[in-house]
Amino acid sequence: MSSIEPMEYNSRLKEIVAVLRKHSITKGVTPLKLREIIEDLGPTFIKLGQIMAMHSDILPKRYCDELMQLCSDVKPMPFEEVLSVIEESYGRSWRRVFSHIDESCQGAASIAQVHRATLKSGEEVVVKVQRRGIYEKMARDIELLRKAIKLMPPVSLKNMADFDLVLDELWTVTRDEMNFLTEASNMEEFARRNKDVHFVGTPKLYQQYTTVHVLVMEYIDGCAVDDKERLKEEGYDLKEIGSKLVDNYIKQVMDDGFFHADPHSGNVKIRDGKIVWIDMGMMGRLTERDREMLGKAIEGIALNDIGLIRQAVLGLGEFKERPDQRKLYEGIEGLMLKYGHEDMGKINVGEVTVDLMDVMKVNKIRMPHGLTLLARGLTHMEGVLAAIAPDINMAEIAAARISGDFFRNFDWKKELKSSGKSAVKSMRKALDIPSMVSDMMAGYLKGQAKVNLDLRASDDLAFLLRRLVRNIVMGLWVMALLISSSIICTTDMSPKILGIPALGAIGYILAFLIVLYVFIKHIFSRK
Repeated sequence: MSSIEPMEYNSRLKEIVAVLRKHSITKGVTPLKLREIIEDLGPTFIKLGQIMAMHSDILPKRYCDELMQLCSDVKPMPFEEVLSVIEESYGRSWRRVFSHIDESCQGAASIAQVHRATLKSGEEVVVKVQRRGIYEKMARDIELLRKAIKLMPPVSLKNMADFDLVLDELWTVTRDEMNFLTEASNMEEFARRNKDVHFVGTPKLYQQYTTVHVLVMEYIDGCAVDDKERLKEEGYDLKEIGSKLVDNYIKQVMDDGFFHADPHSGNVKIRDGKIVWIDMGMMGRLTERDREMLGKAIEGIALNDIGLIRQAVLGLGEFKERPDQRKLYEGIEGLMLKYGHEDMGKINVGEVTVDLMDVMKVNKIRMPHGLTLLARGLTHMEGVLAAIAPDINMAEIAAARISGDFFRNFDWKKELKSSGKSAVKSMRKALDIPSMVSDMMAGYLKGQAKVNLDLRASDDLAFLLRRLVRNIVMGLWVMALLISSSIICTTDMSPKILGIPALGAIGYILAFLIVLYVFIKHIFSRK
């Protein structure tokens, strides 16, 4: 922020405020209005909106669906500026590294743009160049957005998320994307984890020419995964591609815990019989526990076991407050009514994940960042499958792979040992049941039995009880004031008001005001 001139800072603030006023922000924020505001605010906010679109665990689904329509294509930087960024990053002339760089860009987004080039060694590459000053501009815009949100009336954000929390998340993700060394590290890790998968490839990274602002990688001249006509012409089996694509993606998620978070058709190519994954700027990570709980959730859906799904949700979630177990159970039960009778081959994994996130959001359970990215990835994968091989279902392949891994990695000795311990514990507890029942009955007969209840009330019932207690207390105050004032009025205390002791008159006035307050509160109460 220190590198941004105050005049530029104030100018941008005025621009943001003008856009918010133009869209009548004080009258509420509809999904369409939010998207239009973001588009009017320019490339930086478009990028933020795209990242916000994958937060269906935080934002209402209708907002996420609308933000998915944001287009990332923006006006490219002038070629002279591209060369300038490269030379500043290398500290030398670009001609010392490249023999040629195409002037026309392959694609331009809010953070960077891509150009084809040829190294001095003759190898064909693509150069990803970061926009000049994008880090400072995004930092400034996010800070200004925080201030703008504080100025909005609370009613305009009704039913929406804690935007400070969202912006923290967005800034973390965007900073990672703006550091091309992080993307280079992701590429190397992805290649290492998939080196034994013969049908998967990754572009070669030229680490010696990669910096924070410039990334150089092998040019992939294959065809897009959804280019059905070209794939058929080259003799590919679309069903085989779809099956291997899903199998590898499930492997990334469940085995590696490191997966491509943006697997749309533009980031997956087919070349020389291999599925080549490109653009590793946004990658998701899952801990071993996350993967274990995710496996339980899938197993629970397959077995129609609500208890197993609830256990997985509680194990995965980050809690804002203590969850209402009954409400959570009802939410999962509603999910099972929707999908429980579906054949595994007809289940849309992406849709199930989004619905499960909605249940968590209603119960104020926040998804870990890795699972948010996974929901986005699964949605993209379903879209790719629908385009090239609609008969293939991700749920069937996922279930087959998970069950295969289960039997392949199952430790019978460990499980038998664990089961034996559980059986011994259960037997010992069973032997204690008669004596426990006897003690309980003896206590009951002596009048010493106690029952501990954990009572939970709905918000409406809690409000009703609070108002009832408040009215009873106020009634007691009125009664006490009337009785005490009447007693005082029978005395000859002074000073007096209209012949009545002043203290008694004040008591009558206070009692009248309390009654008037309760009456007005009752008339205007929305409850």
